[in-house]
Amino acid sequence: MTFEIITVFTDFVLLGLSGRQDVQQGLFALFFLVYGITVIANLGMILLIKLDSRLHTPMYYFMSNLSFCDICYSTIISPKMLADFLLKEKRIPCNLCALQMYFLGVFGDTECLILAVMAYDCYVAICNPLLYTTTMSTKLYIQLVAVAYAVGLVDSAVHTSCTFQLSFCNSNVINHFSCDLPPLLALSCSDTSINEILLFIFSTLVIGCSIFHILLSYCYIIATICRMNSAEGRRKAFSTCTSHLMAVAIFHGTLFMYFQPSSLYSMDTDKMASVFYTVVIPMLNPLIYSLRNKDVKGALKKVININLWPG
Repeated sequence: MTFEIITVFTDFVLLGLSGRQDVQQGLFALFFLVYGITVIANLGMILLIKLDSRLHTPMYYFMSNLSFCDICYSTIISPKMLADFLLKEKRIPCNLCALQMYFLGVFGDTECLILAVMAYDCYVAICNPLLYTTTMSTKLYIQLVAVAYAVGLVDSAVHTSCTFQLSFCNSNVINHFSCDLPPLLALSCSDTSINEILLFIFSTLVIGCSIFHILLSYCYIIATICRMNSAEGRRKAFSTCTSHLMAVAIFHGTLFMYFQPSSLYSMDTDKMASVFYTVVIPMLNPLIYSLRNKDVKGALKKVININLWPG
């Protein structure tokens, strides 16, 4: 008779980005700066939109929610990662690992869908400008954002519950800096085929539908712009879309790994992609939208002038 010894782990060990102490110290300084800029820039964007009545429009409402997601997204990852740079053993309890994975999924899905909603907003503004106020009512844009959060909450709950029903009996060492879904599936000693099917289906529904909606919206937008007689009108229309397109390109460009089967999964590729979309992109988004947006720059100048010269 053969007996199989099964070890039940109460925590996981994260290998992080590097095992070298000198490299970790440099990474700590770099990511501390990135996280600081992320929080200040996104929080500043939210406050600016709230304080300036000219920015109380659907587009800036979506933008403030995007900034909120970026703050949350980065905060789920960065403080733990920064602490781990200073520790020899990077442990995380199973319940906190599940919590981290859950909220990563929530805000990742929500941001993905908000970018799709912003594409629809651009479509209405450029293709049906006379009906914009009627179409993008307060009730509608609040409902669109609420649906984005609801999808994120449900989708992430499914993946998290299914993942933490798996067995992790061979090792508790995660070759990653966070409890993300792909590295946990790669670590499990259970059959993960059902999890991979669910991941592919939900990724297709959320990420795939988001990309399809964005592409469809921009097909109509480009067709409308090409029919414009005024060169100035075309320039303004393109300018309206540029920031959003940049945000979409850098965000969706790093999500390819969620469509990969575990047999093709690469830890190193995943870690680099994860660093980009969980740490770097949340810092870049407010900079992209503020540097290329006259309304945001105008509101910022107004706030600075009021504070410097209150009279």
